[in-house]
Amino acid sequence: MEQRTQQSATQSLHASPHSHINCYCALETSRKNTMANEAKPCPCDIGDRSDYGGLGQEVQIEHIKAYVVKPSGASDKAVIVIQDIFGWELPNTRYMADMLAANGYIAVCPDFFVGKEPWSPTKDWSKFQEWLKDKKPTEINKEVDAVLKYLKEQCGAKRIGTVGFCWGGVATHYVALLYPEIKAGVSVYGIVREREDKYALKSPTLFIFAENDNVIPLDQVSTLEANLKEKCTVNFQVKIFPGQTHGFVHRKREDINPADKPQIEEARKDMLNWLNKYI
Repeated sequence: MEQRTQQSATQSLHASPHSHINCYCALETSRKNTMANEAKPCPCDIGDRSDYGGLGQEVQIEHIKAYVVKPSGASDKAVIVIQDIFGWELPNTRYMADMLAANGYIAVCPDFFVGKEPWSPTKDWSKFQEWLKDKKPTEINKEVDAVLKYLKEQCGAKRIGTVGFCWGGVATHYVALLYPEIKAGVSVYGIVREREDKYALKSPTLFIFAENDNVIPLDQVSTLEANLKEKCTVNFQVKIFPGQTHGFVHRKREDINPADKPQIEEARKDMLNWLNKYI
């Protein structure tokens, strides 16, 4: 299968879309709180957590809350932003939603945990699988259906995509298997593992991975790509970023990680290029 990458975006993400405000002020770095247990089932250091407040608003969509931010001009294009294990209120994820809105998309980040407590870097990682039992990224159909209805009926969206990180990367892969109405997906460090149909994508999907991701080793990425080439009937791309770690696209601050900045920005631009191409 031919894999394609659009080379230009309607608006580059190399600069912050909200440069008129201090998007990443009053940072707290929580790495020291999360590195104690080396046997973590997920390497989700919260990274450079931002106190960024966001430019959107919180709304109620049927049984779930959601953060919604709209572009400055009228748009019928929307993106569902799917959270990581730290939940829909994580400022870093809302920053990504605002970035999408700055580039012309209605962005909605729903609470896919439906009010249940998100993971915290202070929790015991040995309890992670127990915590995950009622928060599976492949059991979100009710929430996806509600958000799609909201976007179509309340926001006038006609073309909808998804972007997800970590837990949300798995969810984005899952949505791409079941919802042909989703025009494009960007799964950032996430793979559906348990479904037999996991290579039967219904919508064009970009998979972004980090080379040094302990929870998604490169052999799993290679297996994914090989099977997609053999079995997938829609466009896809699998891209690995050298030297990067889990969470780099949305949990690393580009302004205080200069060595990582080019790849953080490239991954974000790839995300926008993919959405622009198919939505």
